[in-house]
Formats: sequence, structure tokens, C-alpha cells
Amino acid sequence: MGQTMGRIPYRKPPKKVVASAALIALLGGGAAYLSLDTVADFEGYVPEGYRDPVGIPTKCWGDTRNVTIGQEYSFEECSRSLNEHLYENALPVTRCVDDFDSLPDKTKAALVSMAYNIGPTAFCKSSVARYFNQGRKERGCRRIAEIYKTAKGQALPGLERRRAYESAMCLRGLQEGK
Repeated sequence: MGQTMGRIPYRKPPKKVVASAALIALLGGGAAYLSLDTVADFEGYVPEGYRDPVGIPTKCWGDTRNVTIGQEYSFEECSRSLNEHLYENALPVTRCVDDFDSLPDKTKAALVSMAYNIGPTAFCKSSVARYFNQGRKERGCRRIAEIYKTAKGQALPGLERRRAYESAMCLRGLQEGK
């Protein structure tokens, strides 16, 4: 399946992805489903290997591991990939953010969504994680909207929308306390 330069061949997923037991155990039910839905919505569904706007080989819902450009992936393969990759990115966040387990589900989901997108190492070294560990959670939530909105120096409107959404979800979690 071909694609034009710079265009991603998004498709509508044939059914809803369900969070795996491992992800639910790690994040709790609500946070796991919120994270999964947020990541799936922002990453978009492309069941084949392609290059993202800055040339990174990608498949399914933004997975950059073991990608073969042009290879087709089944919905089941993509769902498994999303769950595994989300778990791999969430685990370091649960360790680098003090009291992660006590955070509201929406706040957890926002942090994990950001880590999925920028990578857990970058997230754990970020000012967002630092603010949370200093007890400045509201500032940490607001900081999400201010950083990591470019890829290889290129401003991407999709990343700007994603960071604004993650920031707002993070703050809603703190305000609702759920």
C-alpha cells in the first residue's frame, strides 16, 4: 500500500482496543483505559509500516519498534503492540514520579500518554516529572502544554493539540481528584 510524501495513511480501526490485564494491573482500570484511548486517538491507526512526518519508521498506533516499511499488520497484532508498548512506556513513569499510584486516573493517563509519545527516558528527565516530584503537580500539568511540541525541530500542530489535551486532562484529574 503506497502513500504520498508527508501523508500518513490513517484508517478507522475495525473495533475498540481493550487494555490488557498487565496494563490494568500496572495503572489501575480507569487509568489504563484512559491512557489506551488517549494514545490510540492521538497516534491514529495505521496497520502497516510507514514513515512518520519526520521519517521515523512507525506502525499501528505509533509503535516504532520492529517496523518493516510497507508490511501489513493485523488488528490483533496492532492491539497487542499498543498494549505492550504502552506498558513498556508506563512502567518507568510509575517509578520516576513519586507517589504515582496515588494520582487520579486522568492525571496518570496524561503522564503515560506523554511518555508514550516522547519516550519514558525523556519523560523521566523532563521538567514535568521534576515538578511532580517537587509536589508542584498543577505546575507539572501546565508544563505538559509547553514542551515537546516539535519533532526534529519541526513544529507539528498534532503535537500541539496533543500536549494541550494531555495538560487539560492532567489538570482535570487533579481538580476532580479521581
